[in-house]
Amino acid sequence: MMKKVKKGSTELTAARKDGAADFLPLEGGPARKLPITENSENKSTVLYIGRIPHGFYENEMEAFFKQFGEIRRIRIARNKKTGKSKHFGFIQFASPEVAKIVAETMHNYLLFEHLLQVQIIPPERVHPKLWKGVNRFYKPLDWVQIERKRHNKERTFEEHKKLVDGILKRDQKRRKKIEAAGIDYECPEIVGSDLPAPKKIKFED
Repeated sequence: MMKKVKKGSTELTAARKDGAADFLPLEGGPARKLPITENSENKSTVLYIGRIPHGFYENEMEAFFKQFGEIRRIRIARNKKTGKSKHFGFIQFASPEVAKIVAETMHNYLLFEHLLQVQIIPPERVHPKLWKGVNRFYKPLDWVQIERKRHNKERTFEEHKKLVDGILKRDQKRRKKIEAAGIDYECPEIVGSDLPAPKKIKFED
C-alpha cells in the first residue's frame, strides 16, 4: 500500500515539474496532456457580407474596406442573365486578425439605409469554387445584340405561318374587346396574312 502511495506521489511530482502535463488519470499511469483545440474562425480570412445596397459594388467595396487592411479578393453574387447584384457577396483579407475586426465593426453597420450583415466564414465552410473567375472583368450581356440576332434569323415557311397566326389571333381578341366596350370602330385588315414569307428586313448594327 505504501509503495502505491509513493508511486502516485512520485508521478504527481513529475507531472508538476512537467508543465505540459494537464492531469493525472485516475487509473494510474503517466500524466497526460489535453489535446489542443483551435478555433477555426481565428484563422479565417473570408467574410460574408449581406444586404449590400444598390450601387455599392466591387470598386466601391474595395475602396471602403481597404481602410482596415490588405484585401485579396472580392466577389459580389450577380444574376447570370441580367448581371444585377443579388445584394450579397464575399471579401477576403490577407490577415485573419483584420477579418475579425471587420466582422465585429461592420456587422449591423448602417450603410445607405441598409444594415450590413457581416459574418466570418470558417475555412472548412468556404466552397472551393467560391473564387472561380473572380479576377475576370464582369461584362453584362448585350441584350440589344441578342435581340437583333433573334430578329434577323432565317425562318422557314412553317415558322412564318405560326408567327402570322399569332398576330391574327391577337387581332381577333382586340376586336372583341372593342365591340364589348360598345365602340363603333372598323379595324383595318391585316394585309399579307395569306401570302408566303416575305423577304427579311435586317437591322444594321
